[in-house]
Amino acid sequence: MQDNATEVTAAGIARLAGVGRAAVSNWRRRHADFPKPVGGTETSPSFALAEVEAWLRKQGKLAEVPLRERVWQQLAGHPEGPVTALAYTGCVLLLIHERPTVWLDVSAGSDERLAALLPGALEQVLTPRFGAVSAAGVHSGGGGAHAGGTGDSSSTASSGPAVNAGPTPPKRPAPAPVTPAPAIPVPAGDRLLASAPLLRGAAELAAGTGARQTFEFLLGRHLDANPRQYTLTPAELARLMADLAGPARTVLDPACGTGALLRAVDPRPGQELYAQDSSADLAALTALRLALQSRGTVHAAAGDTLRGDAHPGLRADAVLCHPPFNERNWGHDELAYDPRWEYGFPARTESELAWVQHALARLADDGTAVLLMPPAAASRRSGRRIRADLLRRGALRAVVALPVGAAPPYNIPLHLWVLRRPGRTPAAPEVLLADTGRFAGEARGGPDWQAVRDAVLDAWRAFARGGRPVERPGLARTVPVIELLDDDVDLAPARHLPPSVPADGVEQLTAVRERLGATLRLTADLTPPPAEPVPPARWPLTTVGELARGGALVLRTGGTSGHTRVPVLTDHDVLAGTAPSGTLPETDEEAVLTEPGDVVLPVLGGGSVARVIDGATGGAALGRNLVLLRPDPAALDPWFLAGFLRGTANHRQASSYASTATRLDVRRLQLPRLPLDEQLRYGARFRALDEFERALRHTRRLGEQLVRGMYDGLTDGTVAPD
Repeated sequence: MQDNATEVTAAGIARLAGVGRAAVSNWRRRHADFPKPVGGTETSPSFALAEVEAWLRKQGKLAEVPLRERVWQQLAGHPEGPVTALAYTGCVLLLIHERPTVWLDVSAGSDERLAALLPGALEQVLTPRFGAVSAAGVHSGGGGAHAGGTGDSSSTASSGPAVNAGPTPPKRPAPAPVTPAPAIPVPAGDRLLASAPLLRGAAELAAGTGARQTFEFLLGRHLDANPRQYTLTPAELARLMADLAGPARTVLDPACGTGALLRAVDPRPGQELYAQDSSADLAALTALRLALQSRGTVHAAAGDTLRGDAHPGLRADAVLCHPPFNERNWGHDELAYDPRWEYGFPARTESELAWVQHALARLADDGTAVLLMPPAAASRRSGRRIRADLLRRGALRAVVALPVGAAPPYNIPLHLWVLRRPGRTPAAPEVLLADTGRFAGEARGGPDWQAVRDAVLDAWRAFARGGRPVERPGLARTVPVIELLDDDVDLAPARHLPPSVPADGVEQLTAVRERLGATLRLTADLTPPPAEPVPPARWPLTTVGELARGGALVLRTGGTSGHTRVPVLTDHDVLAGTAPSGTLPETDEEAVLTEPGDVVLPVLGGGSVARVIDGATGGAALGRNLVLLRPDPAALDPWFLAGFLRGTANHRQASSYASTATRLDVRRLQLPRLPLDEQLRYGARFRALDEFERALRHTRRLGEQLVRGMYDGLTDGTVAPD
């Protein structure tokens, strides 16, 4: 049964029909019987999904709505909002995952029967898996919310036994504890009735792909559709943090977001996962996500972690946390005498150090905590006394500077702090400092995660075993604690690592210079010959949309699915002419894989670029904001196609403009109707131009490398000025 209450926007209609938004606008103007808006605003109206689907099918523009799209549109247009709908769906998917026969019995019959019986059935699953959250002994503490491995607020300053952060705060009674709420309350039957079509559709989808994969697909689609609402922890970073923490039976993430960090933990028998987030929505999504992935016990709660800790008695083997940064309202005024400030009372501007001490307070003796931190937390003067006490007492074991682009905010190199709660093991006199900034990727492709992992884990494991990692200039070394206990207590790794000066630095510069010379000569050879003036051609034209309808090419869009085994070609890779460098959200949906001879175009930004896929790039997954054209070689030459699609006038007539961006409607791009032999003539010239363009790019990169190397060599004394 179709849900008549489900609404869909123009963008959703375009996705259903496989067209651009401009086509939907044209349909509304040209067809009097196009469904009327039922909601939204004048500039962004919404339509009844059932009416839209019927109209598309009547017009022959839609044979059948794919089940994935139907379920997604029902979820996105849910009357209570997509997050609530996702929570309802996750509860049902967990029921299907753990008690499929109960779901079959409950779902038989009408929607009214389903809504009446479902709460009782969900109670049988949700209570054993998540239980109730006890308020006994709740700390008062503060927090914020986040979405991918973080979730609460933070701030830090310092004061401890050896140092004082400032005047002692006035004595006052401790505030009443804030009781956290259970992460997954059982939804009431009257609220489930409107969701019945969505829940049945999700169950049908899970029958083919699995309950966990269905939830991951819907969650990934929601996160992808609302990128500004969530601060996500990239999967590669989450895995690195989990590996630094090591194997653990009990793991806590006090700012869990959507659960990326806890999902990265290696499962173990009898494992218990603890999570809390100030956002009730994120706590619920994390709990469902973990329960669908693991058989371990999940303890999740909604509430401000620092002000209302849901797990006050926990002593975990490991704590993983991506706290919110630069929070001023973390509870400084209420929490002056909280027992967690063992290393000093954090200043109002030092929320991150409050999270550090909360993590240490929840660790068992000799347990490990790994926190993602802003680089300022390593050097701000307001936090130096707490940093000093963390060093003196052996709690801070390592600081790792990540490459730019490792996690949001992507424009700064974030740090990882690795901490141990002092126990029977005596405090170590040294701290490991590492800087992986050299592994930053080009443009926005992201860092070289394999190189980051190898460098960080090799150094940490050698250090943690009690030995000393091999000192690698510019990358990693152990530093005596006494060297760091100066007036600043600055823990930024780059300030304590010897510069990376390869023994063969001059030889490398010589080799770069020789390669630059050879590339300059090649560029000169590839320079196009002078053009002969000819009268303007008057070809009959066609469009990409017409060619797609006639079967001369196939049009695909990218970015809505994940593929864990292949690199992803991003729009930045296409614009820069670089190798595939991206990742996609992890979902069970099949990725669009490129093949040699495909033509790929970015649809955002306004640049006239089209890239022909070669053998080296073929097999990569198609990333977001890209369109792939796969020409029939018997009808279209790919170089001819790519060349004409790059015309400036062609792009101008096919582009639409919003207030902040330019979007290309690929179906409106034009090219002449020419016989194949004539296409090949043009294609050969376009291919030669592409080789010339790539040579120019390579020349620029080598020139920049040579200039940078000469500056570094002259300033560090390895190159003489003469």
